[in-house]
Amino acid sequence: MMQHSDTLQNIQLEQSWLTIGTFDGVHLGHQAIIKQMVAAAHQSGAPAVVLTFHPHPAVVLGRRSGSFYLTHPTERAIYFAELGVDLVITHPFNRQVANLTAYEFISQIKKHLGLRELWVGHDFALGRNREGNIRRLDSLGAEFGYHLHIIDEITAEATPVSSSHIRALLRDGDVEQAGKLLGRPYHVKGIVIPGDGRGRTIGIPTANIDVWKEKLLPKPGVYVCRVKRGDDLWPAVSNIGFRPTFENTPPESRLEVHVLDMNQDFYGQDLELDFCSRLRDEMRFPNAAALIEQIQRDIHSTRLYFENQSAVSN
Repeated sequence: MMQHSDTLQNIQLEQSWLTIGTFDGVHLGHQAIIKQMVAAAHQSGAPAVVLTFHPHPAVVLGRRSGSFYLTHPTERAIYFAELGVDLVITHPFNRQVANLTAYEFISQIKKHLGLRELWVGHDFALGRNREGNIRRLDSLGAEFGYHLHIIDEITAEATPVSSSHIRALLRDGDVEQAGKLLGRPYHVKGIVIPGDGRGRTIGIPTANIDVWKEKLLPKPGVYVCRVKRGDDLWPAVSNIGFRPTFENTPPESRLEVHVLDMNQDFYGQDLELDFCSRLRDEMRFPNAAALIEQIQRDIHSTRLYFENQSAVSN
C-alpha cells in the first residue's frame, strides 16, 4: 500500500528512485514519467517515490491566485497510488523552500531519500530562480551519486500536454479536450449543501455541490456529467453559473447537478463529478417555463450522449 507523507523531513530511505514536481492534474505527461520510473524502480527492487508540493510554487510566488488547482493534494495522491508509486511526499512549499539553491535542495533529498535515480521532464528545473536545470542536475548527480533520466515532451494529437494548457481548455469550457490530455474526465468532488429548493419546485431537483474553493471549475455553462457516490454511478446534467433567469443571483458561481432518474435527497453527502461534454452556455430565459423546456432538452442530449458512448464501447 502506498504511503503518503506531508513532509520530506520525516522520511529516511536508501537507494530511492524519485521524480519531483507539482504534478497538478497528474496528466498524460506526468503519467509517462511516473509509469516509466515505477516500472524501472520495481524491476530493480527499489522504492518508487514522488516528491510533490503544496501550495503550488506559482501561488506562493504570487504568479497565480484564485481558483487555480486541477487537483487537490489528496486527489493527486490517489492518482499516484493508481500508477504504482510506493511513497508520495507532499512537501510544504514556502518562501524558505523557494530560496533554496539546487545544491541545497538536492542535498536534503539525498539525506532523506538516499537518492539513486532521478526522473524528470525535459523542461524541469528546481531551486532558486530555477537554476537547477537539466545541465545543473546532471552535474550534481556526479557529486551526489545519482543518475539523471530525462523524459521527452509528451503530446496528444500533436498538442503538448501541460497543466497550464489544460487550465486554459477548462476556462474555455472544452472539457472533452481537457479530459483527453488528462487521460480521464476532469473530476471534482464536494459535499451537497442546501440550495434555495427552486429545482424541486419545478420538478427538476438539483444538488448544490460545495467544491474546494481553490479548485478550478470549467467555464460557466451546462455540461454532460457522470456522478459517483461510492460504487453508484449516474448520468447527470450540471450547471456552473449564476442562474440569470432568477432575481436572487448568487454573488459567486455555483455548481448544481441534476442526477437523471433520481429523486433522492443528497444533502450532506459527498458526490464526485466527471465532466464529459459541454452542452451550451448559461442563458437567461423569459420565464420558468422556457427554462424547464430547455433543461428537458439538455436531459435528452445527456441521455443521447451516454447511449452513444455505450454503443461505441460495445
